[in-house]
Amino acid sequence: MSSTVDGKAGLTSIGSTILDRLRANRAAIAASVLLFVTAATLGLVSPWGAVLCTAIVTLAALAIPPATDRALPNEWKPGASDDPASAAMLEALLEPAILLTARGTVFGFNTAATHAVGGLKRGDPVSFWIRTPEILEAVREVGAGGEGRVVEYVERVPVDRWIEARIGPVWLNQADRDDGQPQFVMVALHDLTHLRRAERMRVDFVANASHELRTPLAALLGFIETLQGPARNDVEARGRFLDIMKSQAARMSRLVDDLLQLSRIEQRQHLRPQDPVDLVEITKSVLDSLAPLAAERDVEIVTSFPDGKAPARGDRDELIRVVENLVENGIKYGQSGKRVDVTVRTDSREARVIVRDYGSGIPPEHLPRLTERFYRVDIGDSREKGGTGLGLAIVKHIMARHRGRLLIESPEGQGAIFTAVIELDEGKTGA
Repeated sequence: MSSTVDGKAGLTSIGSTILDRLRANRAAIAASVLLFVTAATLGLVSPWGAVLCTAIVTLAALAIPPATDRALPNEWKPGASDDPASAAMLEALLEPAILLTARGTVFGFNTAATHAVGGLKRGDPVSFWIRTPEILEAVREVGAGGEGRVVEYVERVPVDRWIEARIGPVWLNQADRDDGQPQFVMVALHDLTHLRRAERMRVDFVANASHELRTPLAALLGFIETLQGPARNDVEARGRFLDIMKSQAARMSRLVDDLLQLSRIEQRQHLRPQDPVDLVEITKSVLDSLAPLAAERDVEIVTSFPDGKAPARGDRDELIRVVENLVENGIKYGQSGKRVDVTVRTDSREARVIVRDYGSGIPPEHLPRLTERFYRVDIGDSREKGGTGLGLAIVKHIMARHRGRLLIESPEGQGAIFTAVIELDEGKTGA
């Protein structure tokens, strides 16, 4: 469908160019026709000769561009023009900008436009390089004296990109403005892709958060209605229902806490924490707190630490959350292997906290999206084990705030490996 529309737009532009050139040279064509008809009437040339000569003159007229286009130099490069000041101003624009004649012929463009619209060449019709019908129509209207227009369109190849095109007239003097005929038309392109994607992420986030809260809230309301009705005097059922309600309320509380923490981290994303911390001490502290969970799940935790400390600069509470989330995930989701390896490793520049489980692993198609908010490989299994879907998103944002990084690997059939990397404090790895 798109190629059909583009083809129609190209044909329309070519037809418009032919009509423009015939219109511009109509006086010469009319005089030639009159001359050859007269010559044929007087018997100076044969009728077929007169027709042939007329056709040659017409074709020559098509090959001659209008005066406004013939005045253009043969070559033009970004930053160079007959008018250096105009070229410099065009080049100073940060966004792609294309200057057209009123007839839609490329007159100039800046370097940004060469990156956005490949192949631009001065003297070509703009339809050779921009195929969007709405933009071509706007160029024609503005070139004919119409008001400026804004056109938004989507490029599908090679990836989806949202572009806003602003098309406006360029007047060189007041007389031309009074005549209503601009000398040039400016096309400025603004990439809206990041805004549209951010808007989509915001909408998805609100939808996901609402869904995650709605599920336990619906369960709570259902049990409250039951306790107010059929189970009002059922002591055994009341105790069982209250336990379930407590579990659902705790789930909502965890979700709200995670949302608030994620919001706080994002608000301080630009502020790098500078408190002295020891990653060995932090990791050991987390393992002590998670020992009951490991025992409950019958998971063995195997540790490996460097001699001495792993000093770094950061926020201790946030780094505790990083290690806690990674180890807790290993215990919960890698328990089929009954073992989780926790390693702290240092070199001259960096410290790494490595958590490896020996569970079923993560399919490769899920790896790029694991740190997205509310993204889960197995939704039912994650909720059953108390996950909010925000744990790895929090880890990623904390590591970004510490100018570190999170690495995720999952060798096929060999579990998953999560590595939190952070710079050492001045490269000191000793005790």
